[in-house]
Amino acid sequence: MGEFDLIRRYFQRLPGSGVEVGVGDDCAVLVPTPGARWLVSSDMLVEGRHFLSTVDPARLGHKALAVNLSDLAACGATPRGFTLALALPRVDEAWLTEFARGLWALAEASGCPLIGGDTTQGPLNLCITVFGEAPPGQALLRSGARVGDEVWVSGRLGDARLALEVFRGTVVLEGTGFEQVRASMECPTPRVALGQALRGIATAAVDVSDGLLGDLGHILAASSVGAQLDVDALPRSAVLAAQPMALQHQCLLAGGDDYELIFTAPPGASMPDVGVALTRIGRIEAEPGLRVIDARGASIDHGLRGYDHFKS
Repeated sequence: MGEFDLIRRYFQRLPGSGVEVGVGDDCAVLVPTPGARWLVSSDMLVEGRHFLSTVDPARLGHKALAVNLSDLAACGATPRGFTLALALPRVDEAWLTEFARGLWALAEASGCPLIGGDTTQGPLNLCITVFGEAPPGQALLRSGARVGDEVWVSGRLGDARLALEVFRGTVVLEGTGFEQVRASMECPTPRVALGQALRGIATAAVDVSDGLLGDLGHILAASSVGAQLDVDALPRSAVLAAQPMALQHQCLLAGGDDYELIFTAPPGASMPDVGVALTRIGRIEAEPGLRVIDARGASIDHGLRGYDHFKS
């Protein structure tokens, strides 16, 4: 199978609403909503760095798009389309069928059509660029947190990192517990509806891709504030809660790959109900830095940091 046959078979469909020209031309042609602001983000997934060679290809297709949609969610954007740059070591039709199935399922559920991209031969590598839009002045950014704001997080944290430790052989976990955390690692849910619902409520937001400490740290740096974080308030699964406390802290604070939203909001703000749990985990302070305490107010000396591709 040649490159263009591959594209036509697995990655070409009729363009959706707002797409004048999709896959098959030199450029896609999008129809912007009058007055809206474009939001654009790219993420790359590299075999051996971001996913294991044994991952189910349908889940990989899902995750490749999910991590990008999560960036749109963190900014409160409505998805409009995405491009896919895909390097493959060879044409494996069974693998491509499943990968495309997972990719298209999330694309259709999110109203985010594939509008173009590129394919080539090489080590397995996926790079997606997503396009979204938001009303003027309503995009959520990292720079709006204010002293006195509360810090919130969606869903649960830490399961993806726990699954990684199982794959690394440092933790033994079997049966349904392992399948639960593995699904969190391989098939995350981008919080797109939540991000849109937080427009006008949240003062700042970011998604948890590199760990709570590192990603909340981005908000603090961009907003020139500090924060106090209650580690005992962090939402976790029963599977993670059964692990030693040091491991829990590692997964919760520095795990990454959660793709939940961290956001700040004024005290007493009414939280949206979009079918995902929201937990208050701290508050914004004037003093720079991030202080981690327990439920008794005692300081936690954790020695952890967020993920860095060139330091980790």
